[in-house]
Amino acid sequence: MMLCEAVIDAMVDIRSDFPLSFVQNQLLLLVDNAKDHIGTEKNLKIKLKKLFELFYHKWGFGGAKGTYNLSDVLWLDKVLKTRQGTAISLSIILIHIASALKLTLMPIIFPTQLILRVDWGDNCDWLIDPFTGETLNISILESWLKGSIDTCAKLHEDDLDEATTISVIYKMLTALKVALMEEKKMELALNVNKILLLINPNDPYEIRDRGLIYTQLDCEHIAINDLIYFVEHCPEDLISEMIKFQINIIKQKKITLH
Repeated sequence: MMLCEAVIDAMVDIRSDFPLSFVQNQLLLLVDNAKDHIGTEKNLKIKLKKLFELFYHKWGFGGAKGTYNLSDVLWLDKVLKTRQGTAISLSIILIHIASALKLTLMPIIFPTQLILRVDWGDNCDWLIDPFTGETLNISILESWLKGSIDTCAKLHEDDLDEATTISVIYKMLTALKVALMEEKKMELALNVNKILLLINPNDPYEIRDRGLIYTQLDCEHIAINDLIYFVEHCPEDLISEMIKFQINIIKQKKITLH
């Protein structure tokens, strides 16, 4: 399954009100407009430049401005309406349109954000910032690493490896789950968590998050097993002490109820 289709399928499972027809129609319209704009151009580099001109300048896709909920720049239907997204949601839409134009944009899960790569086959790859469509170079990427990770951080060859479809979906859904938890939309967060656990069923961090979500939904009798699982599997994690405290509170409630 193509990346965009897989993400849409996941969002349909997460949100009962996800407007599938609207999203499909909008994507078809964007593809048709892009084909008209590029016309009969055969040169791949010129085609890509024309696509970026259309996507970022004429259509106005880009990063969000002002105050917003993070989930609003991840849901594809909302990104298509507002033209404001994250690096990953913008990339998913752009990759979909590019694929329809016979252009291959490869997603890269860089340590700081998702970026895109075009392999021209002549040892002259383009690295692209999905927020702007601008070309990135090694110097810029190393400055990102130093600014967000460590002043001594260096770029490694595997930092620029193409990401698999499932890893991009996992990264996007993880960001969506965190956003929904922060926004106190716990039922939706639980739906995202269920999909993440289908992908990685024994991940103690996902199991922990399921437990935390259940506590917010007043289902502490279900949550406690997940929280205990996390503490047993990640005893060295700094958050384990906080989780232990939460487990004790739940146990005390159980004693009081009995």
